[in-house]
Amino acid sequence: MDFEEFRRNGHDFVTWMADYLGQIEGYRVRAKLEPGAILAQLPDEPPHSGEAMDQVFADFIRILLPGITHWQHPRFLAYFPANSSPPSVLAEMLTATLGAQCMLWETSPAAAELEQRVMEWLGGLVGLGPGFTGSIQDSASSATLLAIISAAERASGGRFSREGLAGGPRLILYCSAEAHSSVEKGARIAGIGAANVRKIPVDQNGAMITAALRGAIRTDRNSGHVPACIVGCFGTTGIGAIDPIEQLSTIARTEGIYLHVDAAWAGAALILPELRGLAAGLDGADSIVLNPHKWLMTNFDCSAFFMRHPAELARALSLTPTYLETRAASSIPEYRDWSIALGRRFRALKLWFVLRSYGSEGLRAKIRSDLAAAQRLAALIRSTADFELTSGPNLALLSFRYAPEGVADLDALNETLLHVVNDGGFTYLTKTRHQGRLVIRISIGQTYTTWRHVEESWRHIQDCAQKLAR
Repeated sequence: MDFEEFRRNGHDFVTWMADYLGQIEGYRVRAKLEPGAILAQLPDEPPHSGEAMDQVFADFIRILLPGITHWQHPRFLAYFPANSSPPSVLAEMLTATLGAQCMLWETSPAAAELEQRVMEWLGGLVGLGPGFTGSIQDSASSATLLAIISAAERASGGRFSREGLAGGPRLILYCSAEAHSSVEKGARIAGIGAANVRKIPVDQNGAMITAALRGAIRTDRNSGHVPACIVGCFGTTGIGAIDPIEQLSTIARTEGIYLHVDAAWAGAALILPELRGLAAGLDGADSIVLNPHKWLMTNFDCSAFFMRHPAELARALSLTPTYLETRAASSIPEYRDWSIALGRRFRALKLWFVLRSYGSEGLRAKIRSDLAAAQRLAALIRSTADFELTSGPNLALLSFRYAPEGVADLDALNETLLHVVNDGGFTYLTKTRHQGRLVIRISIGQTYTTWRHVEESWRHIQDCAQKLAR
């Protein structure tokens, strides 16, 4: 492809992207295909000769687009939002064009220094003090793994990175029973092991019970184990519960244990000054993760990882063979030492575009709108016969249950309702378990979602439920 053809195709693609986003409500939210339907349309071997881009793009429309679940659809209310926005998409186009490998300051000075600045901006926006330093990771899962590595390095006095954990006392990690699965996965990868993860019970609101945490720490110390890390949740995956961060900070400080706070989704809400009280004690954490790619209009992947003591992580991960030696100023972080992978994308560019395009007030307006929609929906659910609000709204996340009288197995009924709703393609929801019951989640936060889309989805849910009742 020569550059003139690239120019023509680029114009065509941007036109299609703008039309797609403008007309996205016309698509089913979730793809409805049998497994293998896409694979069956793809040749077993690649073409021997190059094909025209028009043909490649035509197959994208014909074969692949029907198999896409449209995460940017305003009636996408499942999981958590994976937001994008036009400024972020444009920045990603520039990132792809530059093709920069940002592993060292020297390999892309602009990438390293922009990352430093935008993380300072973001830390200030969410109310973090100057004691934190940030880097951009690919996901909260990676950030949590990095926090666990830092905790293990500290708790073992550096033995973790030098010698490994074999032969030493067992390091113990504590988290809520509602913590994300990435916490246990991180413990497995780091060599702590799933057997050394203590899942602390939660109260009726889904928050960690600190008395149980204290008891678990005491028991482990008495057994000769080393309590190494506490992971607190600011917005659990299931229902958006918030652990008592201030109490966790006190325990961590008193016991000498590393504290990491997983605020992957809900942390974005801290750009609202009126919500900072929900995260009281956050400055007592050793590390925090929040994902701009969830609720700050910055497309995946862009996970903000803030650390109080980045040198601990660098000691665990830093390796400098001759081919990585540079003369970069020591005042500039070498982010390769703060990541699992050596290779790093220029992720800071899209966050910079978003922060500058919308400004802090534009982002705050979006989150306030989502919070208001969640409150209005909660009121509707409470006032609707045969439905019950089972949690929240916790920020912009709530759960409900269809509970008509005389039905013996409400779990099965709600599972069926969920399938009927999702199979219809009008909206998309997911489930969780809360207090032992299957409930249906509604997560509001997609970039283009307004109250109209939430209300339309709720009416559709009721229609589906009425059809089941006939």
